Amino acid sequence: MLGWTLVFLVIALVAGLLGFGGIAGAAAGIAKIIFFIFIVLLLISLVAGVLRGRPPKL
Repeated sequence: MLGWTLVFLVIALVAGLLGFGGIAGAAAGIAKIIFFIFIVLLLISLVAGVLRGRPPKL
């Protein structure tokens, strides 16, 4: 999921450099949303791991 965020960020940067403001804004908005979803899922995963109390398998 973080990979998709980086893809949309690159699209936003390229579109901004080429002068496509609407596309750049939309891609940046999508990248922000996906990034925050990633952060929320990461936190949920960390909390679930702590609540289980088992060490991760190596």
